[in-house]
Amino acid sequence: MSDVSSMRPTYRVTELLGDGIGPELSRAIHRLADALPIRLDFVEVDLTLENRRARGKAVYDEAVEAITATQVALKHPTITAEESPNAILRRRLDLSVIHRPVYTIPGVPTNFRPELYLDIIRIATGGTYDDPGRMIGDDGAVSLRIVERRPVTEAARYAFNLARKTQKIVTSASKYTIQKGTDGLFEKVVAEVARQFPEVAHNVELFDALLGKVIMKPEKFQIVLVLNEYGDFLSDMACGLAGSLGIGASSNLGFDAGAVVRVAMFDAAHGTAPDIAGKNLANPTAIFLALSMLLYQLGEISAGQAVRNSTLDLLREGIRTRDLGGTESTDSFADAVAAEVSRRLSSSHF
Repeated sequence: MSDVSSMRPTYRVTELLGDGIGPELSRAIHRLADALPIRLDFVEVDLTLENRRARGKAVYDEAVEAITATQVALKHPTITAEESPNAILRRRLDLSVIHRPVYTIPGVPTNFRPELYLDIIRIATGGTYDDPGRMIGDDGAVSLRIVERRPVTEAARYAFNLARKTQKIVTSASKYTIQKGTDGLFEKVVAEVARQFPEVAHNVELFDALLGKVIMKPEKFQIVLVLNEYGDFLSDMACGLAGSLGIGASSNLGFDAGAVVRVAMFDAAHGTAPDIAGKNLANPTAIFLALSMLLYQLGEISAGQAVRNSTLDLLREGIRTRDLGGTESTDSFADAVAAEVSRRLSSSHF
Protein backbone atom coordinates (compact mmCIF):
# COMPACT_ATOMS: atom_id res chain seq x y z
CA MET A 1 0.00 0.00 0.00
CA SER A 2 1.39 3.42 -0.92
CA ASP A 3 2.00 6.05 1.73
CA VAL A 4 -0.77 8.60 1.12
CA SER A 5 1.16 11.32 3.01
CA SER A 6 4.06 10.98 0.57
CA MET A 7 1.69 11.89 -2.28
CA ARG A 8 0.71 15.22 -0.72
CA PRO A 9 2.33 18.42 -2.03
CA THR A 10 5.24 19.24 0.26
CA TYR A 11 6.53 22.68 1.25
CA ARG A 12 9.54 23.47 3.42
CA VAL A 13 8.80 26.11 6.07
CA THR A 14 11.29 27.63 8.48
CA GLU A 15 9.87 27.60 12.01
CA LEU A 16 11.50 30.12 14.34
CA LEU A 17 11.06 28.76 17.86
CA GLY A 18 10.32 31.27 20.60
CA ASP A 19 10.15 31.96 24.31
CA GLY A 20 7.41 31.65 26.92
CA ILE A 21 4.34 30.12 25.32
CA GLY A 22 6.31 29.47 22.13
CA PRO A 23 6.62 25.68 22.65
CA GLU A 24 2.86 25.33 23.19
CA LEU A 25 2.10 27.37 20.08
CA SER A 26 4.54 25.24 18.09
CA ARG A 27 2.77 22.10 19.29
CA ALA A 28 -0.58 23.58 18.23
CA ILE A 29 0.78 24.52 14.80
CA HIS A 30 2.08 21.01 14.18
CA ARG A 31 -1.27 19.55 15.22
CA LEU A 32 -3.06 21.82 12.75
CA ALA A 33 -0.51 21.21 9.99
CA ASP A 34 -1.11 17.46 10.31
CA ALA A 35 -4.76 18.04 9.39
CA LEU A 36 -3.93 19.71 6.08
CA PRO A 37 -4.03 17.87 2.75
CA ILE A 38 -0.52 19.17 2.08
CA ARG A 39 2.71 18.48 3.96
CA LEU A 40 4.62 21.22 5.72
CA ASP A 41 8.22 20.18 6.31
CA PHE A 42 9.31 22.41 9.20
CA VAL A 43 12.95 23.48 9.43
CA GLU A 44 13.38 24.53 13.05
CA VAL A 45 15.67 27.34 14.20
CA ASP A 46 15.94 28.00 17.94
CA LEU A 47 15.45 31.75 18.53
CA THR A 48 14.91 31.51 22.28
CA LEU A 49 16.68 34.11 24.40
CA GLU A 50 18.84 31.41 25.98
CA ASN A 51 20.09 30.23 22.59
CA ARG A 52 20.58 33.77 21.29
CA ARG A 53 22.74 34.62 24.30
CA ALA A 54 24.70 31.40 23.94
CA ARG A 55 25.32 31.59 20.19
CA GLY A 56 25.06 35.28 19.37
CA LYS A 57 25.22 36.28 15.71
CA ALA A 58 25.42 32.63 14.60
CA VAL A 59 21.73 32.15 15.47
CA TYR A 60 20.70 34.90 13.09
CA ASP A 61 23.04 33.58 10.40
CA GLU A 62 21.31 30.21 10.69
CA ALA A 63 17.85 31.81 10.59
CA VAL A 64 18.64 33.94 7.55
CA GLU A 65 20.12 30.97 5.70
CA ALA A 66 17.07 28.81 6.47
CA ILE A 67 14.51 31.47 5.55
CA THR A 68 16.33 32.30 2.32
CA ALA A 69 16.29 28.61 1.40
CA THR A 70 12.64 27.90 2.27
CA GLN A 71 11.36 31.37 1.28
CA VAL A 72 8.68 31.28 3.99
CA ALA A 73 8.95 31.33 7.78
CA LEU A 74 6.59 31.11 10.73
CA LYS A 75 7.91 32.95 13.79
CA HIS A 76 6.79 32.36 17.37
CA PRO A 77 6.97 35.20 19.94
CA THR A 78 10.42 36.00 21.29
CA ILE A 79 11.68 38.08 24.20
CA THR A 80 13.23 41.41 23.24
CA ALA A 81 16.18 41.80 25.57
CA GLU A 82 19.56 42.92 24.21
CA GLU A 83 18.03 43.14 20.73
CA SER A 84 14.78 42.73 18.82
CA PRO A 85 14.86 39.51 16.75
CA ASN A 86 12.14 40.90 14.49
CA ALA A 87 14.11 44.05 13.77
CA ILE A 88 17.31 42.13 13.07
CA LEU A 89 15.58 39.67 10.73
CA ARG A 90 13.78 42.47 8.87
CA ARG A 91 17.10 44.21 8.31
CA ARG A 92 19.09 41.08 7.41
CA LEU A 93 16.41 39.79 5.01
CA ASP A 94 15.51 43.22 3.59
CA LEU A 95 11.86 42.83 4.55
CA SER A 96 10.48 46.12 3.29
CA VAL A 97 6.71 45.63 3.66
CA ILE A 98 4.45 44.60 6.55
CA HIS A 99 0.94 43.30 5.83
CA ARG A 100 -1.30 43.44 8.89
CA PRO A 101 -4.92 42.30 8.48
CA VAL A 102 -7.03 43.66 11.33
CA TYR A 103 -10.54 42.33 11.76
CA THR A 104 -13.14 41.68 14.39
CA ILE A 105 -12.35 38.46 16.27
CA PRO A 106 -15.38 36.66 17.73
CA GLY A 107 -15.15 36.50 21.51
CA VAL A 108 -12.80 39.47 21.87
CA PRO A 109 -14.65 42.21 23.83
CA THR A 110 -14.64 45.57 22.08
CA ASN A 111 -16.22 48.99 22.53
CA PHE A 112 -16.47 49.31 18.74
CA ARG A 113 -19.77 47.92 17.43
CA PRO A 114 -19.31 47.80 13.62
CA GLU A 115 -17.54 44.86 12.00
CA LEU A 116 -13.97 45.76 11.10
CA TYR A 117 -11.85 44.29 8.31
CA LEU A 118 -8.79 46.22 7.19
CA ASP A 119 -5.71 45.09 5.31
CA ILE A 120 -3.00 47.53 6.40
CA ILE A 121 0.00 47.55 4.06
CA ARG A 122 2.86 49.35 5.80
CA ILE A 123 6.26 50.24 4.40
CA ALA A 124 8.59 48.70 6.99
CA THR A 125 11.54 51.00 6.44
CA GLY A 126 12.17 54.72 6.44
CA GLY A 127 9.98 57.46 7.77
CA THR A 128 11.46 58.87 10.96
CA TYR A 129 12.12 55.40 12.38
CA ASP A 130 15.45 54.93 10.61
CA ASP A 131 16.97 58.02 12.24
CA PRO A 132 16.93 58.43 16.05
CA GLY A 133 17.67 62.13 15.68
CA ARG A 134 20.20 64.40 17.28
CA MET A 135 20.27 67.46 19.52
CA ILE A 136 20.85 70.97 18.19
CA GLY A 137 22.38 72.73 21.15
CA ASP A 138 20.46 72.29 24.39
CA ASP A 139 16.99 73.32 23.29
CA GLY A 140 16.30 71.65 19.95
CA ALA A 141 16.41 68.31 18.21
CA VAL A 142 16.08 67.15 14.62
CA SER A 143 15.69 63.84 12.80
CA LEU A 144 15.82 62.96 9.13
CA ARG A 145 12.65 61.60 7.53
CA ILE A 146 13.42 59.13 4.73
CA VAL A 147 11.11 57.97 1.94
CA GLU A 148 12.60 55.86 -0.86
CA ARG A 149 11.10 54.90 -4.21
CA ARG A 150 11.93 51.17 -4.07
CA PRO A 151 10.10 50.16 -0.87
CA VAL A 152 7.15 52.38 -1.79
CA THR A 153 6.96 50.71 -5.19
CA GLU A 154 7.16 47.25 -3.62
CA ALA A 155 4.44 48.04 -1.08
CA ALA A 156 2.19 49.61 -3.71
CA ARG A 157 2.54 46.69 -6.10
CA TYR A 158 1.76 44.27 -3.30
CA ALA A 159 -1.30 46.29 -2.24
CA PHE A 160 -2.69 46.57 -5.77
CA ASN A 161 -2.02 42.90 -6.51
CA LEU A 162 -3.89 42.00 -3.33
CA ALA A 163 -6.75 44.29 -4.35
CA ARG A 164 -6.93 42.73 -7.82
CA LYS A 165 -7.09 39.22 -6.34
CA THR A 166 -9.73 40.11 -3.76
CA GLN A 167 -11.72 42.77 -5.66
CA LYS A 168 -11.01 45.35 -2.97
CA ILE A 169 -10.32 49.08 -2.97
CA VAL A 170 -6.90 50.59 -2.21
CA THR A 171 -6.67 53.76 -0.15
CA SER A 172 -3.29 55.46 0.17
CA ALA A 173 -2.96 57.88 3.05
CA SER A 174 -0.32 60.43 4.00
CA LYS A 175 0.17 64.12 4.77
CA TYR A 176 1.14 65.02 1.22
CA THR A 177 -0.26 68.55 1.52
CA ILE A 178 2.18 69.36 4.33
CA GLN A 179 5.09 66.92 3.82
CA LYS A 180 5.33 67.76 0.14
CA GLY A 181 8.76 66.21 -0.40
CA THR A 182 8.49 62.90 1.47
CA ASP A 183 4.76 62.18 1.42
CA GLY A 184 4.54 63.80 -1.97
CA LEU A 185 7.03 61.25 -3.34
CA PHE A 186 5.03 58.44 -1.68
CA GLU A 187 1.78 59.48 -3.36
CA LYS A 188 3.54 60.06 -6.71
CA VAL A 189 4.97 56.53 -6.72
CA VAL A 190 1.65 55.03 -5.61
CA ALA A 191 -0.12 56.84 -8.46
CA GLU A 192 2.43 55.46 -10.94
CA VAL A 193 1.78 51.93 -9.72
CA ALA A 194 -1.99 52.50 -9.69
CA ARG A 195 -1.90 53.23 -13.43
CA GLN A 196 -0.63 49.66 -13.95
CA PHE A 197 -3.82 48.37 -12.28
CA PRO A 198 -6.64 50.27 -14.03
CA GLU A 199 -9.24 47.76 -12.82
CA VAL A 200 -8.47 48.53 -9.15
CA ALA A 201 -10.20 51.48 -7.48
CA HIS A 202 -7.75 53.80 -5.73
CA ASN A 203 -8.57 56.62 -3.32
CA VAL A 204 -6.24 59.10 -1.61
CA GLU A 205 -6.86 60.38 1.93
CA LEU A 206 -5.03 62.69 4.29
CA PHE A 207 -3.82 60.47 7.10
CA ASP A 208 -5.34 62.41 9.99
CA ALA A 209 -8.72 62.46 8.23
CA LEU A 210 -8.39 58.72 7.54
CA LEU A 211 -8.13 57.96 11.26
CA GLY A 212 -11.44 59.65 11.92
CA LYS A 213 -13.16 58.15 8.90
CA VAL A 214 -12.10 54.59 9.76
CA ILE A 215 -13.88 55.03 13.10
CA MET A 216 -16.99 56.62 11.58
CA LYS A 217 -17.32 54.58 8.37
CA PRO A 218 -15.04 51.51 8.58
CA GLU A 219 -16.86 49.76 5.73
CA LYS A 220 -15.47 52.31 3.25
CA PHE A 221 -11.89 51.15 3.80
CA GLN A 222 -10.49 47.81 2.72
CA ILE A 223 -6.78 47.95 1.82
CA VAL A 224 -4.91 50.92 3.30
CA LEU A 225 -1.38 51.68 2.08
CA VAL A 226 0.77 53.87 4.33
CA LEU A 227 4.30 54.92 5.21
CA ASN A 228 6.18 53.40 8.14
CA GLU A 229 5.13 55.42 11.18
CA TYR A 230 1.61 55.98 9.84
CA GLY A 231 1.24 52.21 9.53
CA ASP A 232 2.40 51.79 13.11
CA PHE A 233 -0.18 54.28 14.38
CA LEU A 234 -3.01 52.94 12.20
CA SER A 235 -2.35 49.30 13.12
CA ASP A 236 -2.53 50.00 16.85
CA MET A 237 -5.68 52.10 16.46
CA ALA A 238 -7.38 49.44 14.34
CA CYS A 239 -6.37 46.68 16.77
CA GLY A 240 -7.80 48.76 19.61
CA LEU A 241 -11.08 49.05 17.72
CA ALA A 242 -11.07 45.28 17.19
CA GLY A 243 -10.54 44.81 20.94
CA SER A 244 -6.97 43.56 21.26
CA LEU A 245 -3.48 44.70 20.32
CA GLY A 246 -2.23 41.14 20.24
CA ILE A 247 -4.78 38.76 18.74
CA GLY A 248 -3.87 39.19 15.07
CA ALA A 249 -1.06 38.18 12.76
CA SER A 250 1.16 39.87 10.22
CA SER A 251 3.49 39.11 7.35
CA ASN A 252 6.90 40.68 6.75
CA LEU A 253 7.79 40.63 3.06
CA GLY A 254 10.94 40.98 0.97
CA PHE A 255 10.86 41.30 -2.81
CA ASP A 256 13.09 40.49 -5.76
CA ALA A 257 13.92 42.85 -8.61
CA GLY A 258 10.75 41.82 -10.42
CA ALA A 259 8.57 42.82 -7.45
CA VAL A 260 7.81 39.17 -6.66
CA VAL A 261 7.85 38.13 -2.99
CA ARG A 262 11.30 36.66 -2.37
CA VAL A 263 10.94 35.79 1.32
CA ALA A 264 8.03 36.11 3.75
CA MET A 265 8.01 35.81 7.54
CA PHE A 266 4.68 35.40 9.33
CA ASP A 267 4.15 35.97 13.04
CA ALA A 268 1.61 36.54 15.79
CA ALA A 269 1.35 40.06 17.16
CA HIS A 270 1.28 39.09 20.82
CA GLY A 271 4.15 38.53 23.21
CA THR A 272 5.60 35.55 25.06
CA ALA A 273 3.08 35.56 27.98
CA PRO A 274 5.52 34.12 30.55
CA ASP A 275 2.82 34.09 33.26
CA ILE A 276 0.94 31.26 31.52
CA ALA A 277 3.88 29.52 29.82
CA GLY A 278 3.82 25.75 30.19
CA LYS A 279 0.24 25.68 31.53
CA ASN A 280 -1.56 24.74 28.29
CA LEU A 281 -3.54 28.00 28.51
CA ALA A 282 -2.12 29.91 25.54
CA ASN A 283 -4.53 31.09 22.86
CA PRO A 284 -3.22 29.90 19.46
CA THR A 285 -5.64 32.04 17.43
CA ALA A 286 -3.03 34.54 16.27
CA ILE A 287 -0.47 31.93 15.23
CA PHE A 288 -3.23 30.03 13.36
CA LEU A 289 -4.07 33.23 11.49
CA ALA A 290 -0.35 33.63 10.72
CA LEU A 291 -0.31 30.08 9.33
CA SER A 292 -3.34 30.96 7.20
CA MET A 293 -1.43 33.89 5.67
CA LEU A 294 1.56 31.62 5.05
CA LEU A 295 -0.65 29.13 3.20
CA TYR A 296 -1.98 31.94 1.02
CA GLN A 297 1.60 32.90 0.20
CA LEU A 298 2.33 29.29 -0.82
CA GLY A 299 -0.62 29.44 -3.20
CA GLU A 300 -2.66 27.01 -1.09
CA ILE A 301 -5.69 29.31 -1.03
CA SER A 302 -8.30 26.72 -0.04
CA ALA A 303 -6.18 25.53 2.88
CA GLY A 304 -5.51 29.10 4.00
CA GLN A 305 -9.21 29.95 3.89
CA ALA A 306 -10.10 26.79 5.79
CA VAL A 307 -7.63 27.56 8.59
CA ARG A 308 -8.77 31.17 8.98
CA ASN A 309 -12.51 30.53 8.68
CA SER A 310 -12.47 27.44 10.90
CA THR A 311 -10.61 29.34 13.62
CA LEU A 312 -12.96 32.32 13.52
CA ASP A 313 -16.15 30.27 13.16
CA LEU A 314 -15.30 28.10 16.18
CA LEU A 315 -14.63 31.24 18.21
CA ARG A 316 -18.01 32.56 17.06
CA GLU A 317 -19.67 29.34 18.24
CA GLY A 318 -18.15 29.75 21.71
CA ILE A 319 -15.31 27.23 21.37
CA ARG A 320 -12.62 29.41 22.94
CA THR A 321 -9.66 29.39 25.28
CA ARG A 322 -10.06 30.81 28.78
CA ASP A 323 -8.74 34.27 27.94
CA LEU A 324 -11.81 34.71 25.70
CA GLY A 325 -14.26 33.34 28.24
CA GLY A 326 -14.17 29.73 27.08
CA THR A 327 -13.04 26.47 28.62
CA GLU A 328 -10.63 25.14 25.98
CA SER A 329 -6.94 24.53 26.56
CA THR A 330 -4.31 25.25 23.95
CA ASP A 331 -4.32 21.60 22.92
CA SER A 332 -8.09 21.11 22.87
CA PHE A 333 -8.66 24.28 20.84
CA ALA A 334 -5.97 23.17 18.38
CA ASP A 335 -7.67 19.77 18.12
CA ALA A 336 -11.04 21.41 17.46
CA VAL A 337 -9.67 23.68 14.73
CA ALA A 338 -7.73 20.82 13.14
CA ALA A 339 -10.86 18.64 13.04
CA GLU A 340 -12.91 21.44 11.51
CA VAL A 341 -10.25 22.22 8.90
CA SER A 342 -10.05 18.54 7.97
CA ARG A 343 -13.84 18.32 7.68
CA ARG A 344 -14.14 21.40 5.48
CA LEU A 345 -11.32 20.45 3.14
CA SER A 346 -12.57 16.88 2.83
CA SER A 347 -16.09 18.02 1.98
CA SER A 348 -14.77 20.45 -0.63
CA HIS A 349 -12.88 17.60 -2.39
CA PHE A 350 -9.59 19.44 -2.00
